[in-house]
Amino acid sequence: MDMNNIPSLPGVVAVTICATLLFIFILFRLRRSNSHGVATKTPPPEAGGAWPLIGHLHLLSVSQPPHVTLGNMAEKYGPIFTVRLGVHKTLVVSSSEIAKQCFTVNDGALASRPNSVAFEILGYNYAMFGFSPYGSYWRTMRKIATVHVLSAQQIDKLKHVMESEVKEAVKNSYSFWLKLKNEGNSERAITEMKKWFGNIALNVMFKTVMGKRFDGDEEENQRIRKALRDFFDLHGSFVISDTMPFLRWLDLDGREKEMKKTAKELDEFVSVWLDQHKRNKNPSGEQDFMDVLLSAVDDKDLDGRDADTAIKATCLALILAGTDPATGTLTWTLSLLLNNQEVLNKAIQELDTQIGKENMTKESDLTKLEYLQAIVKETLRLYPPSPLNIPHESIEDCTIGGYHVPAGTRLLTNISKLQRDPILYFDPLEFRPERFLTTHKDIDVKGQHFELIPFGAGRRICPGISFGLELMQITLANLLQGFDIMTPNGESIDMVEQSGLTNIKSSPLQVILTPRLSSQVYDHNFMCKIDKK
Repeated sequence: MDMNNIPSLPGVVAVTICATLLFIFILFRLRRSNSHGVATKTPPPEAGGAWPLIGHLHLLSVSQPPHVTLGNMAEKYGPIFTVRLGVHKTLVVSSSEIAKQCFTVNDGALASRPNSVAFEILGYNYAMFGFSPYGSYWRTMRKIATVHVLSAQQIDKLKHVMESEVKEAVKNSYSFWLKLKNEGNSERAITEMKKWFGNIALNVMFKTVMGKRFDGDEEENQRIRKALRDFFDLHGSFVISDTMPFLRWLDLDGREKEMKKTAKELDEFVSVWLDQHKRNKNPSGEQDFMDVLLSAVDDKDLDGRDADTAIKATCLALILAGTDPATGTLTWTLSLLLNNQEVLNKAIQELDTQIGKENMTKESDLTKLEYLQAIVKETLRLYPPSPLNIPHESIEDCTIGGYHVPAGTRLLTNISKLQRDPILYFDPLEFRPERFLTTHKDIDVKGQHFELIPFGAGRRICPGISFGLELMQITLANLLQGFDIMTPNGESIDMVEQSGLTNIKSSPLQVILTPRLSSQVYDHNFMCKIDKK
């Protein structure tokens, strides 16, 4: 290098200053050009308090559910804001207006799911269509589920399963009470209701999906029950590598190892059931959901996945989706009723008037029970199955609430916060089922009214809403009709929530069930005279 050609220091400084000023000027003009007349390039506000690398994760680790923390943030930052969960920018939506924009005009842009260790390992490498990214596989399996498996015609064929399982549970509770009475031990039969509701839901889902009840070998049943519980617990747990993917190889929290173990156990069970269905295939007999799937996926393009994997993933998803949300919602419903005796008495009065005391409630009776339906709606408003919906991910740039949302942004809808909005509901924190018979009588839960979206909305809405509602309503109706219910010491029920994939009550719900009908109504033969269409 020729040292004589090195410019003087003042010259270097002058050139540097000129270049810097020119760069700033060009950048300013470009920003003005890009933003002129286009307000949508403005990003949503970001919540304060983020730390380097981890973002806002430390704010979500306090001793309260994430939807409560994010709801408190919404009070400060408004109904649309962003947080950084590790390396991922996440949009948080907390109002019906903004949610409507997300799941109508922007539904296509927000139709995908983000990558997740749980979705991958527990979901058969994203073969559970509820966790699948948007694409041909998701469209195919969603269509099969809605048109074939969960169609009104298919559900109608299996309604008798709901009735028989609910009545069997009522009859068993009566027998338990009668046994204690005859032994002279006690006429007060204490029942843990989360387990009671859970057994009904499991039996209904196993019978409709697999064609058999959840019974048989007790040891195997306990293993299945534990694996299903672990599935939900692991799905709802925090995984470090979901927020900082570069740390996945370390498995710092051991979650991936636990997930692989649970996934292996569940797959072993489902594989056995699938093999049994293949051997015993009978197109002319009554078909359960697995039978329907075996026929429906035949010759379908499954985007490189084999048919067996798609069937196993879908059947397991149906069992899981039909069990935990229904169990949780029914537990919350009964808890609310026990804490609001006037509402409970009105529900019983409706049952006595509309159904009577000589017959148990059938599925065909549910349309008569308007107040009971309002009770379930109000519970779903206060305690939605997923207070924060399963995350969405944008596959293209879009505009929401006047803000620019780039592709790759994750979306969380704070359904709990949205459904407790005082602008939408008078006394939003109070349990008032009457609102759905008066001011909100035309609002349903099927994704068309954004004031009430406990099952989501848009393309990713839960496809089994009708099935789930009927299961919850017929279970609640027969329980309230069959028994006087009280807590062991007359104390009120605590309403503490437990964080997880679904919203469940943190503590057990123990109650005393005392029969309130004549003994013949509980007789198994009398109760199971069901019109099987």
